[in-house]
Amino acid sequence: MVKRILTVALGVVLGSCVALGVAKLAFLWGLFSDKDLDHSAEYVREVLQLVNENYVEANDAKYTALTHAAIHGITDSLDPHSEFMEAKEYQHLQEDMSSEFGGVGIQVELRKLRVVIVAPIAGGPSERAGIQRGDEIMSIDGERLERATIETVVGKLRGKPKTSVKLGIFRASTKRDFEFSIVREMIKTDSVRDVQILSDNIGYLQITQFTERTGEEFVAALNKLAAQNAASLIIDLRNNPGGLLDAAVAVAEPFFKKGEIIVYTQGRKPADREDYKAEADEAPLDVPTAVLINAGSASAAEIVAGALKDTHRAVIVGERSFGKGSVQSIFKLKHGEGMRLTTARYYTPSGVTLHEKGVTPNVEIVMTPEDDQNVRLQRARQDMKDPAEFKERFGFAPIEDRQLQAAKDVLLGIMILDTRKTGAPTPAVPLAPASK
Repeated sequence: MVKRILTVALGVVLGSCVALGVAKLAFLWGLFSDKDLDHSAEYVREVLQLVNENYVEANDAKYTALTHAAIHGITDSLDPHSEFMEAKEYQHLQEDMSSEFGGVGIQVELRKLRVVIVAPIAGGPSERAGIQRGDEIMSIDGERLERATIETVVGKLRGKPKTSVKLGIFRASTKRDFEFSIVREMIKTDSVRDVQILSDNIGYLQITQFTERTGEEFVAALNKLAAQNAASLIIDLRNNPGGLLDAAVAVAEPFFKKGEIIVYTQGRKPADREDYKAEADEAPLDVPTAVLINAGSASAAEIVAGALKDTHRAVIVGERSFGKGSVQSIFKLKHGEGMRLTTARYYTPSGVTLHEKGVTPNVEIVMTPEDDQNVRLQRARQDMKDPAEFKERFGFAPIEDRQLQAAKDVLLGIMILDTRKTGAPTPAVPLAPASK
């Protein structure tokens, strides 16, 4: 019995020693909580408690509000692109990236402090209800719009599908007031727009941002231009703020051979490098291509422009791009909130970083901010063909898009040289695979 007790006791002692040893090793290996993290968290907790218990305005010192303010401060202090997003902001981000949102399907603009409908989206709930281009929104859900901003109006119009909203409308053409009750639906917006053939069989398209559907839309646009015998291509990325990295890769991919690097990202550790390569089996596009950029072209737009310039697959025309060469990862947090955090930088195939440098155009055409804004409005309102009507409505006569004209001149020069070399005109844009 004594031996058994001694054996059990010895086992307990040895077990305790082993447990203590494992605990010590676990601490050394970082398996337990990080000491610096614990100390920092405790310090923040002390400050939160002090503010909560002593600040003069009790309602402003509630723990939830203080915690959100602290998280905002943490992320905002890192760089301009990292941020903590409240639930509503996070939801809007998801809608923007998917190009889908609950709404009534209209495009609006602010004209002399009046909210005017540019056009109802074809087939959308507003068009079916009878809303027309040029209608002015006077009220939303009975609330008059006085000195409203576009952001405020869009926020009121958007909402969950199958919910309704009442619009008070004034129709100038008949000088009559109408009220429409519209049920919101899931609205899909196009990021690839204005697909057309310019003079001399030059294909043109504009990409406004890079979303989940941009790759599909881009291929569809290429197919449309090919069917119209486009012999060259202009990709307009001006004022494109970026978007999804995968979408940028999808747009650049048709120009690359399978296995070629389009872009790569590098985090803070050597093992964090990730290569993005072309995966399509089809032969790459081989037509004269120009890409339009300006100071508003950023992020994913710079990935496309940088990759095509770096590999000599396109001529870049316009102004130096914004210079956002960093990758933001989106983290979903509690309560529908989220965080956007810079986790890597991206590099062109040859290893050039565009962060804080931007893409330098091959052909530099600088426009004033005013001209840039005017050209942007002109492209958005091509439905207005009469220059006099345009000037009366917007306060300026249509001006020449010098950057677009320079891109056309570049492509014409390339096609002339190709014709001299081969003795035959440059072939039309080949069909892109619809499966992409």
